Amino acid sequence: MSTPSHDGGHDEPVDENLPERDDLYANPGLPEHQWRPTDVDPKAEKRAERQVATLFGLSAICTVLLVVAYFTVDVNDTVGNLGAQNLTLGLCLAGALLFLGFGVIQWARKLMADQEIVEYRHPAASSDEDRAATLEALSTGLAESGIGRRPLVRNSLLGAVGLLGVPAIVFLRDLGPTNAQVTKAQPYPGAGLEHTIWEQGMRVVRDVVGTPIKPGDLQIGDLVNAEPEGLFKSPWDGEPLEGLALQVGKSKGAVVVVRMEPDEIIPGKGRENWSVDGILCYSKICTHVGCPISLYERTTHHLLCPCHQSTFDLADSAKVVFGPAARPLPQLPLAVDSEGYLVAQSDFTEPVGPSYWERG
Repeated sequence: MSTPSHDGGHDEPVDENLPERDDLYANPGLPEHQWRPTDVDPKAEKRAERQVATLFGLSAICTVLLVVAYFTVDVNDTVGNLGAQNLTLGLCLAGALLFLGFGVIQWARKLMADQEIVEYRHPAASSDEDRAATLEALSTGLAESGIGRRPLVRNSLLGAVGLLGVPAIVFLRDLGPTNAQVTKAQPYPGAGLEHTIWEQGMRVVRDVVGTPIKPGDLQIGDLVNAEPEGLFKSPWDGEPLEGLALQVGKSKGAVVVVRMEPDEIIPGKGRENWSVDGILCYSKICTHVGCPISLYERTTHHLLCPCHQSTFDLADSAKVVFGPAARPLPQLPLAVDSEGYLVAQSDFTEPVGPSYWERG
């Protein structure tokens, strides 16, 4: 037989012998639960506990070895083309995290509650009853994890995770000496966060070649990358800086020297005599995250950082006109020595580079 449709035609034939539709989708139910060996055998359960605790213990051992390697493996040693210390630290940290992960997985597979649960879908906005049920389920899950009645697993887990904080504290040594330590025992010129190698009377020299600069060497619109002469002639012994002292001196002492029309300069308060015939000098280190910058737009006197597009107006005390940088570039006060070369009147009057916790 067939049933008439609303448009005068007929729908598809209907077999009257078919059962009701609800019978076609009967609930198949859940398969019979298969118990794990640790659920029915106390010996297997204890063995699994020892396995988990062993994995957490191996994680703790790797963490201890990580700290030991930091102090005992020479930073200059190599294994093939790799640094021995970095390789050792990496392997120890990988082992600590790997064994910790294996332990948690083994714990979940063999010791946590093993029950099938059916949860029906619900609207996006849960009711108060559902929220209360969720909190109850979380409490039940914590109880079923067995952490309260398995002190061996709990204590080994807490020990392994707690030890992972030790390397983070130890590695803070690589941040270098504090300002107080530097002040007490100056290991090299310009050490510390607050000072650079610049000092009164130090000449401004061209980057790489180290030749001093006279005002007449620069034309309107020129921008020159420069360094303190102290990198090439130490203020201590007259010899070129080397190694760590050289790298620190360059990283904080690098500057840009720019020349513009004197009447285009808007000097900051107290900086009226910091320029020489329209020549200004600023730190080359961006105050956002410390990228070196020298992308200059001579018509607007804007200096652009290529990393995150912070833009500084060199004609107006290098104030930030765009981008994420929060501070102007530090300005180096300039003068001319008896031989006509550009020199610094003093060190920078504020720390160079990115902001940090002690920078006002």
